[in-house]
Amino acid sequence: MQLKNAKILLTGGSLGIGKETARVLIQAGAKVLITGRNEQRLQQASQEIGAIPVTADIGKPEGIEKMMQAVHEQLGGLDVLINNAGIGEFASLEELRLEQFHKVYAVNVFGLAMLTQQAVKLFKQQSSGNIINIASSAGVRGFKNGSIYASSKFALRGMTECWRDELRPFNIRVMLVNPSEVTTAFGNPERKERAEETKKLRATEIAHVIKAALEMDNRGFIPEVSVWATNPF
Repeated sequence: MQLKNAKILLTGGSLGIGKETARVLIQAGAKVLITGRNEQRLQQASQEIGAIPVTADIGKPEGIEKMMQAVHEQLGGLDVLINNAGIGEFASLEELRLEQFHKVYAVNVFGLAMLTQQAVKLFKQQSSGNIINIASSAGVRGFKNGSIYASSKFALRGMTECWRDELRPFNIRVMLVNPSEVTTAFGNPERKERAEETKKLRATEIAHVIKAALEMDNRGFIPEVSVWATNPF
């Protein structure tokens, strides 16, 4: 697809992978609406990269409604949905609690699915659209104390496969990106960006993959791609 003048909704756009991806897509000529829960951080990011900010929580129905209203009123349509917003909770099997599952799944699975449902209505009307789900290497292989987070990403991977089969007849491309460890604010309760480490992935690498996947001619698409650091040790 052509990114110039493309209308893009990107969730979780105030920090890390979301912010850097929005920056790269805006530089390519796209019009990008970013969402997040922290208004101050979102406003700061939008001013820095030239995005349209919408303060909304994807984990709540009213947040999804607010996002879609902004799509109509501020974007004037939609060509791409990038489901980037995600949270994590980590605990051993003996210590995990049901409310942790509810908290993570409300964002990583339930809210994401309901937002995508609304976006697909627009895509079907125009017989085209692009969905990029940001999962994780944790959605391919679990890890110690990762029952809650990894299972939410396994669920996202499963949903992505279902949507891919369901939506191909409507010329809607559904893609999955699995980043390995990236030096961002993810997992930091204070939401402060971690310092970049020389050998580990940066948000820049993931943004590059997303941009490249979107730029492929519409007759083809990349179903799934995993991004690992070459030598993180």
